Amino acid sequence: MAFFSKLKERLFKSSSKLDEGLDAIVQEGGDPPDPEPHPDPEPRPEPPIIPPQPDETPPPAPREAPVERPEEVPPPPSEATATPAPLEIPMDPAPEAPRAGFLGRLFGRGDARGAPRRVLDDDMLESLEDLLITADMGVDTAARVTANMAEGRMGQRLSSHEIKSILAQEIARVMEPVARPMPLYSKRPQVVLVVGVNGSGKTTTIGKLASQFKAAGKSVVIAAGDTFRAAAVEQLQVWGDRAGVPVMTAPEGSDPASLAFDAMIRAEADGADLLMIDTAGRLQNRADLMEELAKIVRVIRKKDPDAPHNTLLVLDATTGQNALSQVDIFLKLADVSGLVMTKLDGTARGGVLVALADRFGLPIHAIGVGEQIDDLAPFDPEEFAAALTGLDSE
Repeated sequence: MAFFSKLKERLFKSSSKLDEGLDAIVQEGGDPPDPEPHPDPEPRPEPPIIPPQPDETPPPAPREAPVERPEEVPPPPSEATATPAPLEIPMDPAPEAPRAGFLGRLFGRGDARGAPRRVLDDDMLESLEDLLITADMGVDTAARVTANMAEGRMGQRLSSHEIKSILAQEIARVMEPVARPMPLYSKRPQVVLVVGVNGSGKTTTIGKLASQFKAAGKSVVIAAGDTFRAAAVEQLQVWGDRAGVPVMTAPEGSDPASLAFDAMIRAEADGADLLMIDTAGRLQNRADLMEELAKIVRVIRKKDPDAPHNTLLVLDATTGQNALSQVDIFLKLADVSGLVMTKLDGTARGGVLVALADRFGLPIHAIGVGEQIDDLAPFDPEEFAAALTGLDSE
C-alpha cells in the first residue's frame, strides 16, 4: 500500500484533471441534490400539540347544566381529560438519520445522497468520452470505456463519485490482462535488452531493476551499451555500485553490438542469472539508429538464438499519444516483450497507459513515479485505476 499512496499522491495531475472534469460534467447538466430527511427551517403548517405543563389546570369537562354545590370542587379527571404521557409527543421518525448523513458528507463518509446527480444519457456519455480523450486515452479506447460504463446504466442518476468508481472499474478491467511481472527463465544468463527513445528513463530503470533483482537473490551483470553518451555510462556505474552489480563498459564510440556480445560471454562465464543490456536512446523516426538496434539483436542471437529473452521498452508518460507510435515501431524492429512506464508523476496524461494496454496488449511489468529506488514497482491495475481517478484504495 505504500507505493499506492505514493502513486496516488504523485498522479495528482492526472487524477485532478479527471476529478475536476467529472465534477463539471455532473454539475453542468445535473439534477439538484437528492432530498434528504432533515429538520425543516420553515414553520410546519401543523405544529405538534404541546401538552399542558404540570402547573397548568386542564379545562373542566363540559356539563349539561350548572349545579350549585356548597363548595366548588373540580371534577375528577377522566380518560378524555387526562394529561397525555410526555413521551407520546408526535415527532418525525428516525431523528438520527439527518445528522448521520450530514456528518458522513462532512467527513467524506456516507452514501453521498446529497451530492448532485445527473442522468446518464447520450449527452453525458459524449462529455465523458471527450474528457477521457483529453487525458490521452485516445479516441478508440475512450469510446470503448464509455460504452462499457453505459452498459446497464443508461437512465440512472449518478453522482460524480459513482461515476469515478465505475470508471476505475472499467480501467482496471482493460488493464488486468496486461499486468504481469517480467518472466524469469531457467536459462542462464537470461538476456534482457532495454530499449527506448532519448530521455525515456532507460538507464535509471535498468539500475532500479538490477538492484531489485539483486535484492531478490539473483546475480546480475549490466552492459552499458549506450557507448555514445558518457553520462549514461557513469550513471549506470553509480547504480551498479549501489546495488553491488558489475557494469561492463566500452570506450566511447565503440560498437554497442560488440559490447553486447562480449557481455554475454562474461555473464555466461560468471554464471550470472541476468544480463541487462542498456542501449542508446534513439528516435523512432531515425532509420539509421533503429537499424543499429536491429544489429545488436542479430549479433547477440549468434551467441544464443533465443536471445534476447526479454526486450523491455521504456516509455516516458509525458510523451502522451506519441508513446503509441513508439511501441508500434519498436515492436517491428526489436520484438518488444514488455513495457515499463516512467515519469507518471510528471504528467496529466496518465491515460495513455490505458490506451497502450487496450491497443497492443503488451505486458506492463512496472511503473515509475520518481527517482528513488522504491519509485519503481510492479504494475497493479486496480491501484493504478484508483490513483488515476482519485479514489481511495480498498
